[in-house]
Amino acid sequence: MSVLFPTLLLCVYGFFSNLRPSEPFLSAFLLGPDKNLTETQVVNEIFPLWTYSYLVLLFPIFLATDYLCYKPVLVLQATSLVVTYVMLLKAQSMLAMQLLEFFFGLATASEVAYYSYIYSVVEPTHFQRVTGYCRSITLFGSAAGSLIGQLLLSVAKVQLLHLVIITLTSAAVAFVAPWFLPMPKRSLFFHNSSGMVEERQRRKSKSLMEKTEDSESKVPLNNKASRPSETGSGSSGLLEVLQMLFADFLQCYRCRPLLAWSLWWALATCGYFQVINYAQVLWENVRPSKEYEIYNGYVETLSTLLGAVAALLVGYLPVRWAVWGELALCLLSLLMAVCVFVMDTLRNIWLCYSSYILFRATYMLLITVATYQIAANLNMQRYALVFGVNTFMALLLQTLLTVVVVDSAGLGLDVFSQFLIYGGYFAVISVVFLIAGLCKLVSRRHSEPEVLANSPAETESDSPPISDTGPCR
Repeated sequence: MSVLFPTLLLCVYGFFSNLRPSEPFLSAFLLGPDKNLTETQVVNEIFPLWTYSYLVLLFPIFLATDYLCYKPVLVLQATSLVVTYVMLLKAQSMLAMQLLEFFFGLATASEVAYYSYIYSVVEPTHFQRVTGYCRSITLFGSAAGSLIGQLLLSVAKVQLLHLVIITLTSAAVAFVAPWFLPMPKRSLFFHNSSGMVEERQRRKSKSLMEKTEDSESKVPLNNKASRPSETGSGSSGLLEVLQMLFADFLQCYRCRPLLAWSLWWALATCGYFQVINYAQVLWENVRPSKEYEIYNGYVETLSTLLGAVAALLVGYLPVRWAVWGELALCLLSLLMAVCVFVMDTLRNIWLCYSSYILFRATYMLLITVATYQIAANLNMQRYALVFGVNTFMALLLQTLLTVVVVDSAGLGLDVFSQFLIYGGYFAVISVVFLIAGLCKLVSRRHSEPEVLANSPAETESDSPPISDTGPCR
């Protein structure tokens, strides 16, 4: 199958589905005369529904995506986006807005189909290049949408309602693309029976060897035998797939470096979602759109582009992440905490904008590092599993935070009180990884003399020193 056709269609879909000129001004639109909702309704009763629906739908969509071979779930996502923006344009009641958040949560949960479809229709040699295309085009679409929305609002003086119409039009264009994608013949879990047989045989053959291996180094995260067979056919049952996923889950998270990066992923993504979800409401309190011109679109555009640049620069940073990873997470998580505190306490719109840009760029840099550190030692099946588990844990934490802090059924705090808590949350993350980093350094200092003393032959040879920078196998 030609790589060009599905890649082109995916890029078209990724661009137009993320081209949303109304997105930076959603809170202003809901609080303005078009919807005339109160801040309490928007913050405490409408926005939390996205978190809840995303959490509930994530695991079923994850399984359905693989079982249905990706394409139907892509169509479902495109349909959900169209329904979301039709409701945003036409609906008026708070109940309708809550239902809108459910459909947007469904669309967000279905993103897994977009990022995994391409792996089922192209050869592994093209994975890296095609993944780069698909991820870059979504960032470009998001940045272009924000910039278009700001220019139309500031220069052409269009109404916010017109931005929603343009966003709906873009979603309608994106809706067409998935229908023409070729239907995959295989998937990672359900439709690769020979790969499942190989996986079972591999587990049986290594059961004796595992007894003599170290508990941290015995996780064969990148074993070639666990890769799905390219020529496999047939299907695996739900119970068989769930058993394999659970066994892989136990093996993967026994690896301490993977566990550390996954912990940061879940904790930081939870806080990141909360900050970006409610930042517009905070800006609306600092600089009301009814009285002043707002520049949310420029901010979203710049933060997206800087985040993309930061992600690209990760590969050029001279950092030994295996050694200094926890302390780097500590320092940069502290920087994210400072950004949130600045937005909350100083209440100057320009400082808010600047802190938000720095916050997003820092997160995108670190999440890229975390993704690489996790994916480097995983095959495709286990990467999909770890990504899903980490995202699920982030959403579970976010749901707990939302129920307690945001939802009217909980404390129902105002947006400034919320951001004070979010800043403290990132400060706690920083402390956790400071302790982990210091413990790791102390452990390394104690272990290195012992290793050198116990292996004099190795130290006299040209072999490299033993370190924990290798993969978890």
